[in-house]
Amino acid sequence: MFLVSAPSHEQIDRFLSQAGKLDFSYCEIGATSNSDIPAAYVVDHNRVRLGTGLQTWDRAVEAIRQWKMFEMDWLRLYWPTAPIVVGQDVAVLARYLNCHWLNGARIVYVVDEDGPIRRFGFAYGTLSDHAESGEERFSIEWHRQSDEVWYDILAFSRPNQFWSKIGYPFARRLQKKFAAESKAAMVRAVGGNS
Repeated sequence: MFLVSAPSHEQIDRFLSQAGKLDFSYCEIGATSNSDIPAAYVVDHNRVRLGTGLQTWDRAVEAIRQWKMFEMDWLRLYWPTAPIVVGQDVAVLARYLNCHWLNGARIVYVVDEDGPIRRFGFAYGTLSDHAESGEERFSIEWHRQSDEVWYDILAFSRPNQFWSKIGYPFARRLQKKFAAESKAAMVRAVGGNS
C-alpha cells in the first residue's frame, strides 16, 4: 500500500486485521526451506558471520525472536513483539523521500533444527497487497565443527504491484540496502563478529 504520509498505529492495526483475509501473492510457498527456488524469480542470498560459540548462538536466536534484523532508519516492522509462529501476519513499513509503503507478510514456516549445523529462524511470504511477490527466510546457523555462528537471508522475489514494476531498479536497490542493513543490525544485536 502506497501512502503519502506515515500511517497511524490505528491504520496499521486495521491493515494487519485485513491482512488475515488476504492470500499469498505467490504459489511457491515454502520454497526457501529447501532452496529450490523457482526460475521466474530473482534470488538474493546474503550471509554474515556473527561470531562463535553458544553465547553468540543464544544472542542471535533472541535477536531473531525480537525481529532485530529490521532495526533500520528507513524501515519499521509492525509489531516487533509478534511471535515467530506459522500464520503470524506482520506489516513492513518502508520510507523513502517522505513516501511510505506498507506491505503485508505472513510467516510460512519456522526452522528449529539440531544437528551438526544447528538452525533457528523462519520464512515469511508476501501477501497480495505487497509491492513484491515472493518469500524471505531469516535464519541463524551454528556450525558446531567450526563453532561459527552465521546469520543467513535467502529471498526470492519479483514485482507484484504497478509501482514496483515501473520502479523495479529502485525496488532492487532497496532490496540490496535491506540485506546489507539487516546483516549490520544482526551484528549489532549480537555484539559483533567476535
